[in-house]
Amino acid sequence: MDRSNLRTISLITLWQISASICYYSVFAATPFFRDVFGLSRFSVGIVVTTLTLGYAAFLLPLGALTDRYGERVTLSLGLVGLSAGTATVAGASTYAALLAAVFLLGSLYGTAMPGTNKAVFDNVEPGTQNLAMGIKQVGVTGGSGLSALLVTGLAGALFWQAGFLVATALGVIVAVAFYRVYAGGSDGERAAYPDFRALLTNRPYVVLTVAGLFLGAGLFTTTGYTVLYVEESIGASVAFSGVVLALVQLFGSVGRITTGWLCDALPGEPRIRIGSILLVQTVASAIMFVVVASTTSKLGAVVAFSALGFFVLGYTGVYYSVMATLVRADEMGGATAGGQLALTSGALVAPPAFGYLADVVGYRSSWLFLALIAAVAAVLLVRVVRTPSTIDDPAASGA
Repeated sequence: MDRSNLRTISLITLWQISASICYYSVFAATPFFRDVFGLSRFSVGIVVTTLTLGYAAFLLPLGALTDRYGERVTLSLGLVGLSAGTATVAGASTYAALLAAVFLLGSLYGTAMPGTNKAVFDNVEPGTQNLAMGIKQVGVTGGSGLSALLVTGLAGALFWQAGFLVATALGVIVAVAFYRVYAGGSDGERAAYPDFRALLTNRPYVVLTVAGLFLGAGLFTTTGYTVLYVEESIGASVAFSGVVLALVQLFGSVGRITTGWLCDALPGEPRIRIGSILLVQTVASAIMFVVVASTTSKLGAVVAFSALGFFVLGYTGVYYSVMATLVRADEMGGATAGGQLALTSGALVAPPAFGYLADVVGYRSSWLFLALIAAVAAVLLVRVVRTPSTIDDPAASGA
């Protein structure tokens, strides 16, 4: 990987870290929301659902705008908006205000995946694109892990909103730096809006996005309930629970880089090679959900959640790498938006369902519910691997 590509990937990853700190601060703050606003586990799930609803509602239009106007503009403005949303969450005084604030925050995070994925496939040469995707996706887990430490750590030292205010300031600084430094993309050359109808006729892409519905359900529910579960079921402190969530994100980062490297290094036709890696990750995630359901000690929680993070948080980079073997480069913004919409749509219903099961039956049933969801995703991914692509010049044709 040459110096120019490394500089571009580093800048994209820095943007992603800052954006994810803003977005995932909500997940780390669930115990504080419950205490401050007097929420049940189900109501905590509604907060997560509202956040992802905002994300889902704006993904397609923001993905289309990214293809139309370029990632430099959409990513820069998106991070400014994310910073504003984070500050709004910190200022919420009622449960209704909190829901409105997290919806705003989620809607602006819709610039992230279309913009950063397009930036990678526009600027990184074939042969290292999957590794670049893995590195870029570390920004998600890295930002989420940092948000867990930031929010839970500063809450103990200062007040629960302190981490949100730090995230706001960081977001504004990085947004300005990104706009000034980033030189890639197609700014100045307005492209056509993506053809979503054509994407819907792409059968492997459609099956992959349906699988994404179930993959996202497991991913976002895991990040949304780790802190609360470790605190309530394992009996650990909020600070320790925040460390466990940070470990989930750390090992998710390791998983993203490792699998990204494997996608480039292993032999075989790209769609089958990369799709098979995603399938293995999904099956392993189902197994680890069962293991987590049986965890009762602090040490067991550390080990089980770290392994779970490696697989369930480690597959998003590979998910988009598979997608890049199924669509053209000029469709990546819109295709990514559709794929991410599927991921977040799973998060609209799974967190409240998980919380309801935990309230009524217990956490064990909730984790087994996620294991079943992962198994369904694995079945769909078998179809993706076995169905030939109809695209002659996919974005990752040289992978």
